[in-house]
Amino acid sequence: MNLFDSEPRNILPYDGETIYYGKVLDRPTADTCFDRLIENIEWRHDEVMMFGRKITTARETAWYGDKPYRYVYSGIGRVALPWTQEIRKLKELAEKICGEPFNSCLLNLYHDGSQGMAWHSDNESTLEPGAAIASFSFGAERKFSLKHNDSKQSVSVVLEHGGLLVMRGSTQDYWKHCLPKTKKVTRPRINLTFRRMKPTVVCLG
Repeated sequence: MNLFDSEPRNILPYDGETIYYGKVLDRPTADTCFDRLIENIEWRHDEVMMFGRKITTARETAWYGDKPYRYVYSGIGRVALPWTQEIRKLKELAEKICGEPFNSCLLNLYHDGSQGMAWHSDNESTLEPGAAIASFSFGAERKFSLKHNDSKQSVSVVLEHGGLLVMRGSTQDYWKHCLPKTKKVTRPRINLTFRRMKPTVVCLG
């Protein structure tokens, strides 16, 4: 484990704090994490309604947490599964690095560069306002972009295998972010975003 591969830096020029720590895990450790996440996570394709039609996404996702938190995003509702050993260890590492607690994690599996994520903000009402979101990346390197809501200024960073990015403060209020599609990437990437849900969103059955 290598804390840190490069000097942590805030990639935003104003109105928020998005810190990229670079690779916080060495290559063998990151490779092991990738393999175990592929094998042990309960991956599912999302089904979303678009123009009155049900569409199955190519990207696969999973949702885990301390408790059975209910999370709704893009019209999709999920109830958190109990932590796996791999996710819990990564949660503890994220908490150690950024000094904030997390109680849940949304995972994404992008099979290649033809799969991405459109512009959005992680500002759902079920999340604790202003709480940090810590994002681990494993597998193929991908560009991550942010765009200011008013000025439209954009910034980008390449997320590396074993790298950690943390969005905190007012980032979600002023910036949207996306994972652009690209034909250059042919390998899969796994992304884990650790979050802090409000205690009132626990699913009671």
